Amino acid sequence: MVFLVLKYLRLHWIYSIAMGYFSIAIGLYMVSDIHILIPCLWKAISGHECPGCGLTTAFIALLHMKWGDAWSANPMIFVLIPVFIFLILKDFRRFKRRLSHAD
Repeated sequence: MVFLVLKYLRLHWIYSIAMGYFSIAIGLYMVSDIHILIPCLWKAISGHECPGCGLTTAFIALLHMKWGDAWSANPMIFVLIPVFIFLILKDFRRFKRRLSHAD
């Protein structure tokens, strides 16, 4: 199974890079309060928050099991995480099925 996941990540290398970057950035923020995340371009240009502003803060609050803080940062996190998990699992299942048909 590990081999299959590694093959999936190699094929979807852009996902791997993005997940790796965000994992390192969130890990650094949680451990040592170092901020290397990309700032919101919309907020930088317009000065107003976009619908996605606060998602990283909400995700970090969820990792700390602070449900109320996550909700106040951006309630959309409670919809997006299950949707992303579903889409990734669906894509992985499709990849697995396509790989088994190719053999």
